[in-house]
Amino acid sequence: MSPLRRSRGGVPRRGEGVFAPKRQLMPGRSSIEREALARQNAAIMAVFERAGFDHIAPDIIQPADIFLERSGEDIRARTFVFNDPHGHELCLRPDLTVPACRYHLHHAPDKAEARYCYLGQAFRFPDETLSPQEFTQAGIEWFGDGDAIASEARVMKLAISALEVAGLTRLKVTLGDLGLFNALLEDIAMPERWRRRLRHQFWRPQAFAELLKRFSTAGTRARSSISDVIDRLTTHPTDFVDQELNARAIPLVGGRSMADIADRLSEKKADRNEPALSAEVLQVITGYLALEGAPTDVIAALQALPAGVHFKKALVGFSRRIEALEDEGLNPRRFAFDANFGRELEYYTGLVFQVEANVGNHAVVVAGGGRYDDLLQDLGAASSIGAVGCAIHTERVRMAQS
Repeated sequence: MSPLRRSRGGVPRRGEGVFAPKRQLMPGRSSIEREALARQNAAIMAVFERAGFDHIAPDIIQPADIFLERSGEDIRARTFVFNDPHGHELCLRPDLTVPACRYHLHHAPDKAEARYCYLGQAFRFPDETLSPQEFTQAGIEWFGDGDAIASEARVMKLAISALEVAGLTRLKVTLGDLGLFNALLEDIAMPERWRRRLRHQFWRPQAFAELLKRFSTAGTRARSSISDVIDRLTTHPTDFVDQELNARAIPLVGGRSMADIADRLSEKKADRNEPALSAEVLQVITGYLALEGAPTDVIAALQALPAGVHFKKALVGFSRRIEALEDEGLNPRRFAFDANFGRELEYYTGLVFQVEANVGNHAVVVAGGGRYDDLLQDLGAASSIGAVGCAIHTERVRMAQS
């Protein structure tokens, strides 16, 4: 096998080399520390198992493609990737959600409801001061849940309960809702290809802002280095691309087919003839993404947005979620809603949340999760399967107790 390497696209952060040494989390643990961590993790898992989640042990070595395609840029840049003797790209799992999905597809009937919990190692190149190369992740995944709102509230309750059992009490909970954002786009008059591209770039805030600016100004029709190619694009774009590549002796690279290139050029040409998004539309989108506050307090601002039927329906679900959290004994008034939150993992489709605790003088994320209804189908399921889950970084929980 080839040596382990950082995944493609990874770049060092400011002030550090690609393999700059970082302080390991709890390096060289003593037997007392190991026993304390084991007791904590057992208490966390007991919460999940008592709630009816089956304990599974997904494979450590996984196909790399799904992590590199659907995980956020931070995880892509920190994944250990290598090749098997046949040249297939594999990786050490950077988290356990995708491995749990693959476990479910191999062991459960299609569309069957299943609830799993796990405790195992995940592997990422060091980044934050508190992030080791190898760390322990405990979590739950709920597939085929019948009542999406109720199951989301239940997962959040179990995550918080597990942290409390482990000894944490002063927690900060942040919520986001990608379903609201997608519904907002659905109600705005624009070409479907623009919605698709805005959704695709949502996880890349800078690229999203640049794309929105192009769609809302004359930049949608701006000239570029390939403008002459777009001007000459014919009604048979695939044949045109084939002729251009042959004439210029340019080989196909990067896994893109001539049809892919032709579709992209056709979109660029069509964009020149589309009217720009109005200033009012731009204000609605940016205004939504700027909303933050307690979930119970932002409802009035959400209702005031000049949105349509899709957003109003999603807002009903948002209100129901607050009620469901209260039914679970949680107090959403103590949580923080941030419409801009959720730009870390690209497979999320709805509710996203994270829980922070203090380690010394710093707030550190100890748990997070959300809804990801498309991931199982991306991995091979015959159709979309509802899914929601959470994960806990157990070493960070241990440090937050110190």
